[in-house]
Amino acid sequence: MKISNLHYITTTAHAAELACLGGVCWVQLRVKNLPAAVWQQRALDVQAVCRHHGATLIINDNPALALALGADGVHLGKQDMNPAKARALLGPGFIIGGTANTFADIEGLVAAGVDYIGLGPFRFTATKEKLSPILGLVGYTEIMVQCRAAGFTTPIVGIGGVELADIPALRAAGLHGVAVSGAIGSAADPTDAARLFVTELAKSQPVASL
Repeated sequence: MKISNLHYITTTAHAAELACLGGVCWVQLRVKNLPAAVWQQRALDVQAVCRHHGATLIINDNPALALALGADGVHLGKQDMNPAKARALLGPGFIIGGTANTFADIEGLVAAGVDYIGLGPFRFTATKEKLSPILGLVGYTEIMVQCRAAGFTTPIVGIGGVELADIPALRAAGLHGVAVSGAIGSAADPTDAARLFVTELAKSQPVASL
């Protein structure tokens, strides 16, 4: 199973379309506080975009909806369903990602058998409520050293206020890639912004890759 090094997080099909036109091939739909029917329709709209572009669709927080739609996977926050329980519900073919803020979080997620881990936040971001303690580059570097020492091979992506200029340092720390929302979605030209992220990630390989 190939985990993309660029995860684009969005709330709408239109934004997903603009990002995919720029080369994004992994889209996570993250919506909050919507009625079930509206959430499902939003997911169907984004799924249509992903299928058109051959992109992976990940549903945030909602394993049942991911299963019903036949999405590619689900991303689970620290307060969401336990990844092991989600695996039992979804089966081996679904991608399951989890959120981590500490090395202990990563240990638990690896033990639960997730396919990738979103580690953050890198810096403050207004796109997520109830933000965990900010890690910064020093925090990422320390945690990645611990992961290597433990022999963990689960891909880890940095998330939380990541900008284009951060990629070389984050990759040098050993991260598999990054997850972004505003850096693409709020750009003057989201398609061009997506293209720049794809290009930068392609040329900057992890120096201490897991």
